Amino acid sequence: MIDIVKDYASKRIDLLKLQATEKSSVGAGTATFIVLAAIAALFFIFLLNIGLGLWIGSLLGNYAYGVLIMAGFYLLILIVVILARKSITNNVANRIIKAIND
Repeated sequence: MIDIVKDYASKRIDLLKLQATEKSSVGAGTATFIVLAAIAALFFIFLLNIGLGLWIGSLLGNYAYGVLIMAGFYLLILIVVILARKSITNNVANRIIKAIND
């Protein structure tokens, strides 16, 4: 009987190790994907904004105006994010807690 309990405990520990390994490897793969996608998205957004700034500037006859308009747009976004920081923080915290519990 003791041998059966020891064998069960050993197999249970092995199962937990395999489950932990699977979760950590999936998490590492997901994190790698997110980092690569974020880098690609940042380059896209950066170059798109340069293009839009130059295009708006060419329409206005002065490239500086186009860049300033784009900067003003991002200033507005920054103000909205700062005003909504508590809501954003709570939403992110709730999603992390939900993801951990699932």
